[in-house]
Amino acid sequence: MAPTCLRPLLRYRSFAIICLTPLLLLPLPLAVSTREARCAYIIIIMAVYWCTEVIPLAVTSLMPVVFFPLLGVQTAKKVCLQYLNNTNMLFFGGLIVAISVEQWNLHKRIALRVLLILGVKPALLMLGFMIVTAFLSMWISNTATTAMMVPIVQAVLDQMYNTEYDVTVMEQATGQTNTVIELGEKSTSEATAVRALSNEQVPDDPTSSEEKKMRTHICKGMTLCVCYAASIGGTATLTGTGPNVVLKGQMNQLYPNNNDIVNFASWFGFAFPNMILMLVLAWLWLQCSFMGLNFKKSWGFGTERTTKEKAAYNVLKAEMKKLGPISYAESNVLLLFVLLVVLWFSRNPGFVKGWASRLFPGGEKYITDSVPAVFIALLLFILPAHKPKFIAWNPSKSDAEQAEEDTKKPFLSASLLDWNVVQRKMPWSIVLLLGGGFALADASANSGLSAWLGHQMTPLGSIPPWAIATVISLIIAVVTECTSNVATVTLFLPVFSSMATSVKIHPLYVMLPGTLSASFAFMLPVATPPNAIVFSYGHVRVLDMVKTGIVMNIIGVCCVTLAINTWGRPMFGLDTFPTWANTTTKQ
Repeated sequence: MAPTCLRPLLRYRSFAIICLTPLLLLPLPLAVSTREARCAYIIIIMAVYWCTEVIPLAVTSLMPVVFFPLLGVQTAKKVCLQYLNNTNMLFFGGLIVAISVEQWNLHKRIALRVLLILGVKPALLMLGFMIVTAFLSMWISNTATTAMMVPIVQAVLDQMYNTEYDVTVMEQATGQTNTVIELGEKSTSEATAVRALSNEQVPDDPTSSEEKKMRTHICKGMTLCVCYAASIGGTATLTGTGPNVVLKGQMNQLYPNNNDIVNFASWFGFAFPNMILMLVLAWLWLQCSFMGLNFKKSWGFGTERTTKEKAAYNVLKAEMKKLGPISYAESNVLLLFVLLVVLWFSRNPGFVKGWASRLFPGGEKYITDSVPAVFIALLLFILPAHKPKFIAWNPSKSDAEQAEEDTKKPFLSASLLDWNVVQRKMPWSIVLLLGGGFALADASANSGLSAWLGHQMTPLGSIPPWAIATVISLIIAVVTECTSNVATVTLFLPVFSSMATSVKIHPLYVMLPGTLSASFAFMLPVATPPNAIVFSYGHVRVLDMVKTGIVMNIIGVCCVTLAINTWGRPMFGLDTFPTWANTTTKQ
């Protein structure tokens, strides 16, 4: 709570930040009359607005369109081109495919099928939730994945404990010993005494305090694993989360001759193993924190399913049954989704010629990852959601009757995706945020601000590159807890790029760790939407998330440092300073 004397001032907080920030920073462009200073003036204002969110993030992202031309930093034509460039179209096409997967509940069918295969033993159930969430987050938004998975987790947990309560009451009412095997239960001799039962009276609390504590821990672990897996899974693909797309776009802005070093295949080859490593370590950490590494109780090798586990399995089966058999529309969406992934991987794999250069002359120059993304998006608006109707001619009807009936039955049904659905579900704010970030990066390079920043960071050349990468990961992991991950990388990546150029190390050596670390928002409910969704269910306190999230951040930074210094080195040639890094966008 703020002191009483300060409370009236809090009413004017937003107004003060909006008005005072430009006024207090005004001496910068007035005293230093250069393009670099004017560009820095707008960037600092946007950084303050983004960090404080006094106005919506997307609205702040539109400021370059107004102020860069007015201050002579960049022409309006060049600024506006950044808001729907090649990288934004890649993200846009990927989002449309993700919306179609959500629209036809294909993601839920995949999730339930995997969970039924893995089983419902405590450790396997948590692992199943994490694998499914991470896989889905690779392709659809982290928020949508978490919003779908948490109710499934909640339903499974509710059914497990409701069944446990019913069995316990029945056995105690008949004077029997409770034989229900619980997750992490203590021996029956340690259970607290149960009040005597009257003729039809049931106990209010059939479980001991230790058992209730264990149940609470399990609920926390099962829900936290979902939001953490969603954040980890989004790092594995180029379109999985916003920061990855920002890196791709800014690499193209700052280093236009980079030979498409960051594409879908190269990113996946680097980030997917890192995602697997992080997921395993996160699962082990959550097991230790909330369930304990008791393999006999958690894994249950060689034991039969308990009543609770059967109840959980029945919930999953019931949810799967509600979906019914796979429909024609789901099959089409699944085929298009697989086709898109194949096209992305095979466009320019690197070790062999891809379809872009084999099928189209000069295809490696003209075709990027945005082309297959938008192509599949177009097909979603063309292909029908139901099988085409082939109507045979009926000789018992007159030609006029037949013709009239045929006109009422269209050959093709409605398409797999409707534009109204896309308008409603498309996160337009992220698209604008990406565009604003690309405009900042382009203006920084053209105005000379990036070169000035790089010159100031020349003394960092005495520090080993691996140490620089580790420090950057730690800084970004802390900053992203309080600000938008996309806004964080948008502000920091041009600075990291300038630093890399000044100390003559590969730009990706510092930009990759910074980008991945922006997704490590594990400590606070407000850090990222998946955390907020999990927190809203009431099982987790802020302190629980902070204590668990600190270790998760350490795990993330260690994994990224390992990845960038092992398989990342030969994959991107990080040991040498590339020739294309000497050339930035010309003024």
